[in-house]
Amino acid sequence: MTTTTTKATTPPPAAEPDAAPALRPRLQALRLYGLLSAPESVLAEPWVEQLLALEERERQRRSLERRLREARLGAFKPLADFDWHWPRRIDRALIEELFTLGFVDEAANLILLGPNGVGKTMIAKNLVHAAVLHGHTARFVGASDMLHELAAQDSTRALAQRLRRFTQPRLLAIDEIGYLRYDNRYADLLFEVVTRRYLTGSIVLSTNKPFSEWAEVFSSAACVVTLVDRLIHRSELVSIEAESYRLKEAKARTAQRQRSRSKRPPPAAEHAPDA
Repeated sequence: MTTTTTKATTPPPAAEPDAAPALRPRLQALRLYGLLSAPESVLAEPWVEQLLALEERERQRRSLERRLREARLGAFKPLADFDWHWPRRIDRALIEELFTLGFVDEAANLILLGPNGVGKTMIAKNLVHAAVLHGHTARFVGASDMLHELAAQDSTRALAQRLRRFTQPRLLAIDEIGYLRYDNRYADLLFEVVTRRYLTGSIVLSTNKPFSEWAEVFSSAACVVTLVDRLIHRSELVSIEAESYRLKEAKARTAQRQRSRSKRPPPAAEHAPDA
């Protein structure tokens, strides 16, 4: 009786899925139209994926640099340096939740209310920085700087172009409304910025005055009620009650200098030369 031995055969490896469909959206985003029109045999080459990865990383780096530059943040302290124990009242949980940037995705606003020197600017700048790191466009500007810049435009066309500087970013932080009084022209310009961003882009606004006192800031302006209404619609309010932290730091530095001076040895007495 003859027996035959059947050898197990290894099945051929499964064919790798075609890489072209996955690559084409990336090529389109990078506007690499030459490769986009290349045959699939070219797109299957390993160097194509390497090229795409290099190009994407470089463009992401340059995009981040550009957005940080356009944010106009200047120097600022990180939120890790914020002294949460200093304010008498502050909603830390709400502030930390705001750094998830959900309000930016919803085109909602944030109002930071409190007296001078309690950290409103610090929080606003850190929110702008976080938004940029998460891929958003953002800009930080002082209220007076923005309104002076807009008021200085000498034509309707120039004003429209300059307004885009404050209406196009996904997040706009307007700092220190309420410290100065503005005329009706400035109130109208702020109203224009808020109206153009309404329900389309987020505003972080810091102020030392409750909205009930904004009529003192924009005296005789007819648009104040509507301006406030559009700001507070779909907004979060963070109220900070505290003494000025900058004043606290100044007093601490003064006390430190006084202690340092008190530890210095007195100057040696001068002796008159012998006759």
